[in-house]
Amino acid sequence: MQPALRIGVLALQGATAAHTEALSRLGADAVTVKLPSDLEGIDGLVLPGGESTTISFLLDSSGLREPLATRLAAGMPAFGTCAGMILLATDVLDGRPDQQSFGVIDLAVRRNAFGRQLDSFEADLAVRGLEAPFHAVFIRAPGVESAGPGVEVLAEVDGRPVLCRQGAIMVSAFHPELTDDLRLHEMFLDSFDRREVST
Repeated sequence: MQPALRIGVLALQGATAAHTEALSRLGADAVTVKLPSDLEGIDGLVLPGGESTTISFLLDSSGLREPLATRLAAGMPAFGTCAGMILLATDVLDGRPDQQSFGVIDLAVRRNAFGRQLDSFEADLAVRGLEAPFHAVFIRAPGVESAGPGVEVLAEVDGRPVLCRQGAIMVSAFHPELTDDLRLHEMFLDSFDRREVST
């Protein structure tokens, strides 16, 4: 029997409990990540929603940015949702001058591309690889302005990519943890090569 995947959930800011619960329900060993030492022994990481500039600041003040960048550059799988998409993208078009992203998925993204809090909405998405639509919750959602040739677009809203994957990195502009549908977390877990997870 394969050991459970140990998945970290970045817990610097934003709602993390729903991600932790979803991963646990799928059989993963879900742990919160707040300090560099919390990265030890994890097989992958979820970067949740929140405020991307605040999370970026907290990555620096906690000392997490450099060790996390090293793990991501070495191929650690990650799933970024909403603000997490911004943090993982190669280009943030309207971020603060001092805001840095990890640049591990070839996307140019724009913060709050779908509008502010009052413009939040829900939509049923046709997701590549899923038989039935996924009900997605968009809250101050970022938008993908362009995707590189190596990026697989898994779902769109009005022609704009909102769920993408490149290698070990998956990102969504919406909050999959705010529904009872576990299929996207399951898709993330299923993408692991179980022979290469840490022991």
